[in-house]
Amino acid sequence: MSDHLKDRLRSDLIDARKSRDKLRTVLLSTVLSDVHNREIDTGSDLDSEGVREVVSRAIKQRRDAEEQMEAGGRSDLAEKEAAEAEILQVYLPPPMSEEDVRALVRQAVKDGADEMGPLMGRIMPQIRGRFDGKEANRIVREELGG
Repeated sequence: MSDHLKDRLRSDLIDARKSRDKLRTVLLSTVLSDVHNREIDTGSDLDSEGVREVVSRAIKQRRDAEEQMEAGGRSDLAEKEAAEAEILQVYLPPPMSEEDVRALVRQAVKDGADEMGPLMGRIMPQIRGRFDGKEANRIVREELGG
């Protein structure tokens, strides 16, 4: 079975090379390398969900680096990290709103999940790559009443 997302990354890498877009070429090469390394670690080809997890992790790393660069007074490097995160964002489903996540949490509570761990375990697969985990954690705490 062909993996649509991985094929799209490869195709976009070829396009970036042809148009001599150095930032996109390096970025997509790095992400595809991360995908390949993850496949070696797991011993199998990643499906689109697995590739999405790698892309999501790459975005998170860049957002974290962006914050660190801003804090260190390096706005030039922070902008580069932000630009890379934005480029990668197109490979993920659209972000979820806080209201969407809150509705998922309320449904999970209604279905019987009333503790932090099980509740996070239930909603994270649905929001991964689409909503920040720290913010989801905050929402879960609020919905559980503190």
